[in-house]
Amino acid sequence: MENFKTIAKDSTGQIEEKRSKFIANIFYIENIEEVENKLKEIRKKYFDARHHCYAYRLKKDNEIKEKSSDDGEPSGTAGAPMMNILKKNELINILVVVTRYFGGTLLGTGGLVRAYSDATLKALENTKIVLQEIGEKVEITIDYKELEKLKYYCIKNNIEIENIKYEKEIKCILKLNEEEKKKIVDKQKEINILNFAVLNKCYIRKNIEN
Repeated sequence: MENFKTIAKDSTGQIEEKRSKFIANIFYIENIEEVENKLKEIRKKYFDARHHCYAYRLKKDNEIKEKSSDDGEPSGTAGAPMMNILKKNELINILVVVTRYFGGTLLGTGGLVRAYSDATLKALENTKIVLQEIGEKVEITIDYKELEKLKYYCIKNNIEIENIKYEKEIKCILKLNEEEKKKIVDKQKEINILNFAVLNKCYIRKNIEN
């Protein structure tokens, strides 16, 4: 599995149900250590909350590692519905944590399933779903007069410029897939590229056309 859907950026969402407050935090993750660190951050931030339920899907080698937790809520009322939303949207490398502040009124199993699902969906509404693929970071060296042309080309072709260094010449770090790398090399008649160096492999996240 080279390409998969994930989120463009971390996001939050909040709902209230019978005075219980449900705060959803969604994170982009790449390994188990990041999952554990994010869970620690949430538990510390909302230290006075009763529950921190979560679900995650993580790509490891060619497999998808999944785990969910109800964190003290009735079995199947929190982690499972959150996981179902991640699966339905085919999202990978993503962790969702929903923190609950109890409002004094029991919601029942159906009410809990709905509340944890709605909080997760609310957080997803506040970010974009993007396509992630394997690519390469490259460093392109150009004259100052070529910068605006390069910027325009990258915006037009949905290419991320990660960094720009203003030295004797300008050095730009771009994230490119194989096809984009070939095309930008072919554009040297229009954009005068002084040097083109591949740095390392990396993940690239692209906007999905609607």
